[in-house]
Amino acid sequence: MNLQWSSPVPCIRTGRVAHKRLDSDDQPLAKCARLSAESGDSPGLLGTSPGSPVSPVPVTVPATHQGPSRIGPFLLLPLADREGMHSALNTDTGDELVCKVFDMGVYQEKIRAYGVLPAHKNVAGIRDIVLGERKAYVFLDKDFGDMHTLVKGCRRLDEEQASRLFRQVALAVAHCHQNGIVLGDLKLRKFVFADEKRTQVRLESLEDCRVLEDPRDDSMSDTHGCPAYVSPEILSGSAPYSGKMADMWSLGVMLYTMLVGRYPFHDPDPATLFSKIRRGQCCVPEGLTPKAKCLLQSLLRKDPWERLTASELLAHPWFHRPRSPQEVALGEQEVSLAEQTVPSFDVEEDDDLFC
Repeated sequence: MNLQWSSPVPCIRTGRVAHKRLDSDDQPLAKCARLSAESGDSPGLLGTSPGSPVSPVPVTVPATHQGPSRIGPFLLLPLADREGMHSALNTDTGDELVCKVFDMGVYQEKIRAYGVLPAHKNVAGIRDIVLGERKAYVFLDKDFGDMHTLVKGCRRLDEEQASRLFRQVALAVAHCHQNGIVLGDLKLRKFVFADEKRTQVRLESLEDCRVLEDPRDDSMSDTHGCPAYVSPEILSGSAPYSGKMADMWSLGVMLYTMLVGRYPFHDPDPATLFSKIRRGQCCVPEGLTPKAKCLLQSLLRKDPWERLTASELLAHPWFHRPRSPQEVALGEQEVSLAEQTVPSFDVEEDDDLFC
């Protein structure tokens, strides 16, 4: 039986990171354009338009230059499947990193949260910064793909694997919330793997987050975000809304997508899609354990104040599952690659399912 419910820029501190200054930039790097939800593109099922914001933004034409660039000691190459990201090789040390490029006028605000948030293993940290005349190049640890790509490839995750990965996501969000940072625009693409075995998860960056001036007041009014993950209160325009509770709705969408293999709300017509989200009515499919259903129902609630907080989420019994003998022997940090295999199941092929 399907279950339904109706209401269910200050001084930047970068630690040991030194800001290196270049006399001039090399040729500017290309950045992929983002689409507007009002331009006729539907967010569809998983992957159709993962970066689409709710509010319109100008669409820029990427530069034609797609080859390597040299910035100081770094060789940069745009990553075709990661908007605004570049692989980076430090030719002096051999270190492999990733790089984000910002205009000089905004880069300090973009990295502000790194100076506020204490270090955490599930949140990326800045490794280096190189300043040019027009651009700032921010270098972070190399990753091994994002969670969106994992779910897209597996179609869905079994609950044991999903629990291990989603708990790390929740730890990152709880750490940010406890330190006065609202993430906003949360989605699977924002979380990447720190190891080749794809067992260690971290938040890819903090560039789109909001640093609260008063940690006790997370009231917000902006409507920027990915349509598939945006909360009902943001779409309804009933500002102000709680930024932290909007993050918790997005976490519910992430977990649903991991377990089911598609977004909880879908319609080819954006207006109908947004209407469904505003109503906050979502069917939890059969095949999930009662604890998993309970957790989804506790996050995907129309009333923000009925949703779990990040700390309450971590206390949910779905996470407290007995470890397998292999996990006991190896520890959660060294789960074997074989354990990452998702059991096969029959599914109708749909070209629009994972774009």
